[in-house]
Amino acid sequence: MGAFFYGISLQWKLDIRSKTLLITCYIVPLLFFAIMGGIFISVMPEARYTLIQSMTVFGVTMGALIGLPPSLVEIYSGDIKKVYKANGVPLYLGLALTNISAYIHLFIMSIILYISAPLVFHAKIPENPGIYFISLAIFIAVSLSVSSIIGLAVKDQAKTSMFSIIVFLPSTMLSGIMFPMELLPEVLKIIGKLFPASRGYQLMTASIFKFGNFLPLLLVFILATTICNILLRRMDK
Repeated sequence: MGAFFYGISLQWKLDIRSKTLLITCYIVPLLFFAIMGGIFISVMPEARYTLIQSMTVFGVTMGALIGLPPSLVEIYSGDIKKVYKANGVPLYLGLALTNISAYIHLFIMSIILYISAPLVFHAKIPENPGIYFISLAIFIAVSLSVSSIIGLAVKDQAKTSMFSIIVFLPSTMLSGIMFPMELLPEVLKIIGKLFPASRGYQLMTASIFKFGNFLPLLLVFILATTICNILLRRMDK
């Protein structure tokens, strides 16, 4: 139990000094919303019906893929990993606490968007808020599980940023939040559906919970957590 609380204390200190977390989970997503929200509505007036979902998908994808991996690299590729072992803290605890912290921040950011979008841009609130927030919770968890692979597999900060951007760009561009997926070539449609962002967007824009959109996210989550478990076991040897 002492190791658990030590891990919490250490993660709290890391979060306080993390500028990356502040920028990727709050500043960039909210700034993107403030600038692009008006553009979306002006160019496509019907975008107000899905503006909350679009901005949330961008914010969650940004926070997860760009914000989380550097924190994991800092823990598992530096002295913090040695501190964990010296104090008897299980290695998985760092991953768990970092994910929980990022999850809370991304959910708070999503709530800010949910409240402010109707007030600022007269965006339409999702028809079924309960389904929306369940879908949001699932989408955040899956996005973080994928980004955790990058943070655990890549040991260098510069390379981590490069891989994060490589995954982030197609995730957002091919998700359907910028323009309808129907306008994309068939090959790009297939590629877009491989990323959690497109499935999360479909899940959050639906008025009912569709298992067909949930199943791919569940499979990605199971696969990602399995890979993370393997990577952690290798680190512990």
